[in-house]
Amino acid sequence: RSELGDRNPAVFHGFCSTIVLNNPRRRNALSLPMLQSLRRDLLHDVKSRELRVIVIAAEGPVFCSGHDLKELSNEDDVKHHSQVFELCAEVMTLIQKLPVPVIAKVNGLATAAGCQLVASCDIAVASDKSQFATPGVNIGLFCSTPAVALGRSLPRKVALEMLFTGEPLSAQEALMHGLVSKVVPEDKLDEETMKISQKICESSKSVLALGKATFYRQITQDLDTAYKMTTKVMVDNLTLRDGQEGIEAFIQKRKPVWSH
Repeated sequence: RSELGDRNPAVFHGFCSTIVLNNPRRRNALSLPMLQSLRRDLLHDVKSRELRVIVIAAEGPVFCSGHDLKELSNEDDVKHHSQVFELCAEVMTLIQKLPVPVIAKVNGLATAAGCQLVASCDIAVASDKSQFATPGVNIGLFCSTPAVALGRSLPRKVALEMLFTGEPLSAQEALMHGLVSKVVPEDKLDEETMKISQKICESSKSVLALGKATFYRQITQDLDTAYKMTTKVMVDNLTLRDGQEGIEAFIQKRKPVWSH
């Protein structure tokens, strides 16, 4: 994990937990053990008051190739196949339920469930050499679960072209269509990811947790329901200790001191 903030303890902002997919020989495939490990690592520090950001990165030239196809052969039964897909769905939804922002740091190819992982993160920063694809259709296994995340991150026709053809998006195309947040040269990827993490850490953890949860609740609602719900949340936000502190600090023209 990386500590974020000045060395002076008075301005320590917390830490960034970095999870590294580290099976490059298997192209960081989301095997059942990898998914179990990823779930465990996502939850590891979740109750820590100091945790501010989680970054998901990877070793090797492939960020993540998706499911391990050896686990999906006829040698395994339907029960095992269901276990793989159900755990994958659990991990993807867990990312959005966590109280801190999750950043995908992508340097290489992200395909199928690997592309789904990127789409499921709150923020995605990619190197300019990265590519994104859902090529399951080419091997007779349509990327239906990745389509859930893609369909919520990309324009429908762009998502469907990816799903129907299996053709990859370049990093710049992914940026243009909203699959990733930023594209930077490979040698700037660490720096840019840390810059975003540092900026997040300047805000109140409790306020960010409330905001993240609210965002994902309202995004599936109709306009009137979303405004009704978020109006109440804004009022609730003002009752938080950090909500009060932020307003007072602004009026007094000073930096807020968050309680988190």
